Amino acid sequence: MRLEQLIEGINIKCLEGKSDVEISHLNYHSRKIGPGDLFVAMKGYAQDGHDFIGDAVSRGATAVLSELAPDMVIQKLSRKPNQMPVVLQVSDSRKALSRLAVAFYHTPFHNMNLIGITGTNGKTTTSYLLESILLAAGRKPGVIGTVNHRISSSVLKSSITTPESLDLMKILREMADHSATDVVMEVSSHALDQGRVADCPFRTVLFTNITRDHLDYHHSMDAYFKAKSLLFTGLSDKVSAIINIDDPRGADLMALTSAEVMTYGINNSCDVTAKDVNVSRTGISARLISKKMGECDIRSSLIGNFDIYNIMAAASAAITLGVDLKTIASGIESMKGVPGRMELVPNTRSLTIVVDYAHTPDALEKALEAANQITEGRILTVFGCGGDRDRGKRNEMGRVAGKHSHKVFITSDNPRSEDPIAIAEEIEKGVIASGQKDYVVELEREMAIRMAVESALKNDLVLIAGKGHEDYQIIGNTRRDFDDRLVAARVASFS
Repeated sequence: MRLEQLIEGINIKCLEGKSDVEISHLNYHSRKIGPGDLFVAMKGYAQDGHDFIGDAVSRGATAVLSELAPDMVIQKLSRKPNQMPVVLQVSDSRKALSRLAVAFYHTPFHNMNLIGITGTNGKTTTSYLLESILLAAGRKPGVIGTVNHRISSSVLKSSITTPESLDLMKILREMADHSATDVVMEVSSHALDQGRVADCPFRTVLFTNITRDHLDYHHSMDAYFKAKSLLFTGLSDKVSAIINIDDPRGADLMALTSAEVMTYGINNSCDVTAKDVNVSRTGISARLISKKMGECDIRSSLIGNFDIYNIMAAASAAITLGVDLKTIASGIESMKGVPGRMELVPNTRSLTIVVDYAHTPDALEKALEAANQITEGRILTVFGCGGDRDRGKRNEMGRVAGKHSHKVFITSDNPRSEDPIAIAEEIEKGVIASGQKDYVVELEREMAIRMAVESALKNDLVLIAGKGHEDYQIIGNTRRDFDDRLVAARVASFS
């Protein structure tokens, strides 16, 4: 595509060179640049792309878009290239990248409904449920989320919940080429704060809840909520906004949006609610009630009592997309589980072992409350906290684990560059503060899982929390294969 076509509608402060050149690809990673590409230099959380302009040009970049004036870009070049790149200056290169991506991938979302789901917990499970409902309705949904990005038989691994705008538009183009009717997207607070979805025209937006998380990035709960709320501001009344009104910030969000609001919850008078909720090890049954559509009985194989909220959320979204209650109930029942979300681990000892992604105090508390509801025996909890992330939640998660478990096994999660011992000590303080005396610290995660499984009796439940679907562990700069589910199944077989 020609550069002049790509930059239509973008406010270019300064352009040095000819804009009629052909652009082969766009990229914001200098190492991935090739001849004929446009390099977009952005300021990141850890690095500044402007520092890599010279590298991008040395690899053959035809054009460079950045927030620097052309003469400053030229100064970034370590040696004069054979052909000087076209240099474009903008006020906000991240915002420009999003618009470039839409143009380069030919407005991929043109013929599909975009559904954006945000909140601290429940995004993944809600997306799986909604996908199943849409499949039951005979539609062709795509999903972009924490576990993976998928449509039909095409599955891409996911490294982050919501991709950068360029990667997002590439995925949406692939989904459009697969004739997607709807795309369900988990939208993180980072993505909203950084404008990754700024050019996505959502048909439906959904708020699950907000509790402590990512304060290493947002620094305060108010800033975290403000980032989440960006998905709901600036919308027309033709967009549907689905809000969990049982969450304390749900009412605040309603006041901020101009979209047509649909509420869900149990503790308030809502547009969508549920009654006669029953939860057991075999799943959930309830009566789903919609003011607009009527009532229906639902059954789900999900085993978390909190999952009734995810079910109501997915049902609400489906209603905004014109799906009837009978089909909604069918889709909910046919969804058999979500990777790493209260996932039962089959094992030869027939022990109840559950792996869950809970990595926040609220998520861990909800997982433990759900475990206690379906267990006659003890709760044995294995968990750790990630390194280079919000330190403040470690003590709190230790307190939650201690309060709701019969025994706690403190271990490593993804310590990254931090000292695993120091992380464990912060967790341990919370466990001690809870009054729990039956705990051990075992930093080798496989050994901690083995200890918990070996000490489990027939009616006990082993909860392995924090990593969920992840099939790796990051220690220092090393990423090694590690899947809680596989490890638990293996150690149970030999215990």
